[in-house]
Amino acid sequence: MSGLKNSPFGKRLRATQQDVDEEGPRRSRPRTNPIFGVAPASTPSLDSSRPSTSESGGPESPTELHRPNKDYGDRFVPSRDAGDLRTSYNLMEESGPSTPSRNRVIPTESDAAKEQANAIFTSILHTEVTPPSPRRPVSPVRPSASSSNATTAPSTPSRRRLFSYNSPSGSNPSTPTRRLDMPTDEAYSMSPVREESRQILESPRRQLRNVSKTPYRVLDAPELADDFYLNLVDWSSTNVLGVGLGSSVYLWTAHTAAVSKLCDLASTSDTVSSVSWVQKGSTLAVGTLTGRLHIYDAHTLQLQRTYQQAHAQRVGALAWNAHVLSSGSRDRMVHHRDVRERGTRPFRKSAGHRQEVCGLRWNSDGAAQGGLLASGGNDNKVCIWDLRSSRRPATRSGAGNAEDGGSTSVATPMPSGDSPLWKFHEHTAAVKALAWDPHVAGVLATGGGTQDKHIRFWNVQFGNMLSELDTGSQVCNLTWSLTSHEIVSTHGYSSTAAQNQICIWKYPSLDMVASLTGHTSRVLYLAMSPDGETIVTGAGDETLRFWNAFPKREGGEARRESRLDYGRLIR
Repeated sequence: MSGLKNSPFGKRLRATQQDVDEEGPRRSRPRTNPIFGVAPASTPSLDSSRPSTSESGGPESPTELHRPNKDYGDRFVPSRDAGDLRTSYNLMEESGPSTPSRNRVIPTESDAAKEQANAIFTSILHTEVTPPSPRRPVSPVRPSASSSNATTAPSTPSRRRLFSYNSPSGSNPSTPTRRLDMPTDEAYSMSPVREESRQILESPRRQLRNVSKTPYRVLDAPELADDFYLNLVDWSSTNVLGVGLGSSVYLWTAHTAAVSKLCDLASTSDTVSSVSWVQKGSTLAVGTLTGRLHIYDAHTLQLQRTYQQAHAQRVGALAWNAHVLSSGSRDRMVHHRDVRERGTRPFRKSAGHRQEVCGLRWNSDGAAQGGLLASGGNDNKVCIWDLRSSRRPATRSGAGNAEDGGSTSVATPMPSGDSPLWKFHEHTAAVKALAWDPHVAGVLATGGGTQDKHIRFWNVQFGNMLSELDTGSQVCNLTWSLTSHEIVSTHGYSSTAAQNQICIWKYPSLDMVASLTGHTSRVLYLAMSPDGETIVTGAGDETLRFWNAFPKREGGEARRESRLDYGRLIR
């Protein structure tokens, strides 16, 4: 035992025991540096108002150190006692407000061919590197102790053949399931990959859509206004494009490329501020800067009627719902008129914006989701109006409540205090771009201006936001594809991305399918052909560009319609 006490192990053991017994005095003992001697006094704290105290309660001497005596070896172990992990690694608090970064990640155009190749490579890599484990035979079960200890009577062994030759059976777990007599077995394969990988490589590929990056037609549009709040381009169901240029409206027939002049308002010193075609037919509505509304028949080029005092200020947005024409103005009002009535006053007014109404869109595709009107304003708000439950107001002897249902048939305007069904406040800039999803009921896409740069998707049935996309540039227009579940957006001012571009996005993944460039000014106007394959864009550079943006329809329109829908079959 004396040898153990005097050994190096015994000396270290006694030294450790002394350190434990003298832990209190050792804490105040100055640490000795083997090179520089006694360690210098600690640096005084920056917070002089809070005096440091020792364990005994008195003021601590500046020469005393309370840092533990750490033994440093050849391994570096980081110490996390003195620092905060979130502060050291700049981790973002999820609950706190997020600060917008200057270097925002803007979506870029995706390469469909490269993504498809990467998906195939990943599948083959998983198949080759981590193949599914083969089915192993069941392990033999060890007999229990009770059965092994039990004494069995000696029995005469039966006469059985030591070697039996029979066909392999799948019921016997000890028999291997692999049959080498099959010609498709991997043992006879000359391919360097497995059979599963060969099936992936030999399977048919999805035909990728190639979007042309150049317009197939460019038209000059002199005096096309460079104004974000106007809507001067629209494409009719009869394949006629209407464009407002200065004080005139021109019609361009797509299948003949013929141009005709519909009207000229120069005699009245007025300027066109908005144009809109009816859903089916050749009726065109024209709004002006002075607040007038004109209804034209484009087939005969004749003026049908005029609303002289439709609004107090310019009419920048128009939207049709069958025979009902809704107009939004700079006077912050939305008026609804039935063009079949003789009167000029609107049968209903909607007041939900505090600044100019610059976007209107009716959701009239399908009876299940029709009857909703979306309006966007310069006050950064989006309003959803439900006019399906409203009745045409009438008064008794020209006085009384408008909803009493009097004997007269003269339509009077509703009170301007009608409240919208939903009102969304998430945008931080003017909302002009509005588009209803034709494939999913109750989904609305909205786009914000320069200070917002976001495309947001809403569920108007429950009033919640589904998703949002930061495009990095001003969103001027939106429209959904009729042949694929994609949406196209036109853009203007940008600080982090390319300016004046046309982007095609896949929904709901929100991946950029293609980015089309060519305009030298903000792409303020957008319209789609009735077949859903072509879009036309107009910009402040006074040009109209036609793009083949979407694929053709799969089969005819009548083939996709249900034969049980008798409403569509009745003429």
